[in-house]
Amino acid sequence: MFIEIIQNIFTASYKSSRTKLEYLNKASDLLDTLKFLLQILWEIKSLETKKYVVLSSPLEEAGRMLGGWQKKQESRIGILE
Repeated sequence: MFIEIIQNIFTASYKSSRTKLEYLNKASDLLDTLKFLLQILWEIKSLETKKYVVLSSPLEEAGRMLGGWQKKQESRIGILE
């Protein structure tokens, strides 16, 4: 799943504004799913709290960055239409 996120972000970086948003949305959905699955692992105690924090913090940061990129693309598409 992590590799799919990276692939979608990489692909988005080379696409036109309209197509870029499609790949960013896919990456965002996958990232949300990954964070959710990680949280489930932590809640059922299959993942220690320390490891959960180490893994989830960078994913949260990546989510904020990806969200900012999505909003930027949405505003660009709005300008183009």
